[in-house]
Amino acid sequence: MVMTGLDIRRARADEADALTAVAHAAKRHWRYPDEWIDLWRRDLTLTPEFIERHPVHCAVEGGAIVGVYALVFAAADCELEHFWVAPARIGSGAGRRLFAHAVDHCRALGVPRLWITADPNAEGFYAHMGARRVGEVPSTPAGRTLPRLVLDVA
Repeated sequence: MVMTGLDIRRARADEADALTAVAHAAKRHWRYPDEWIDLWRRDLTLTPEFIERHPVHCAVEGGAIVGVYALVFAAADCELEHFWVAPARIGSGAGRRLFAHAVDHCRALGVPRLWITADPNAEGFYAHMGARRVGEVPSTPAGRTLPRLVLDVA
């Protein structure tokens, strides 16, 4: 599918609520229990301060925000802190375009590796994009783990 009308640009602090709404909708897409969503509320929230301090970009289509990613610097590498695509756009190519933008951004900064702690449902997407699994990390609720991946950017 050819993507037309999708723009990727730097997010603004005044878009924090809209970006957070995309994150929550994307997480709910996987039908997690409401109790789990409540546990993750802080991790799913993009604050205006966070947006001002970190590279946060959004995908916009028809005036609506349909995806977001955020990078956090970790030594010489970057961490993909947020990566969310609106459920209606999953499978449309918007995620591939947004991820490619994040990788290009890392490359332009000379970052050698992009680290990803993925939702288990998203691991296949990241693997398809070239990331490889290097382990797993503990999550909440207790006993849940998340895949840890890395993508060589350089």
